[in-house]
Amino acid sequence: QVQLVESGGGSVQAGGSLRLSCAASGYIGSNYCMAWFRQAPGKEREGVASIGAERTTSYADSVKGRFTISQDNARNTLYLQMNNLKPEDTAMYYCAASQIAGAGLMGGWYKYWGQGTQVTVSS
Repeated sequence: QVQLVESGGGSVQAGGSLRLSCAASGYIGSNYCMAWFRQAPGKEREGVASIGAERTTSYADSVKGRFTISQDNARNTLYLQMNNLKPEDTAMYYCAASQIAGAGLMGGWYKYWGQGTQVTVSS
């Protein structure tokens, strides 16, 4: 069974940085995609960034140039480096894993989800 555990959330001022981590255990498969999603109160969940088995990445327009997704296969860990944070980035951030290589930012294609880590950005 795949388990995902996020960490690294917190409270920062606008312009600050945070790095989220997602520790994965269990076997996802060779054709996988991993991603970060977020959900703010009263809003729908949105895809933030994804990375495939061949390290192909995709980003939501709202975070391009500010966020970077990466993975350390040796440590089975997914990261999200978030720079120049804005108040509108405030949300619960979730790590997710899919057995579909091209899942991208389509949340419905992700089978495994973490419990989330809260990010709060104050102005």
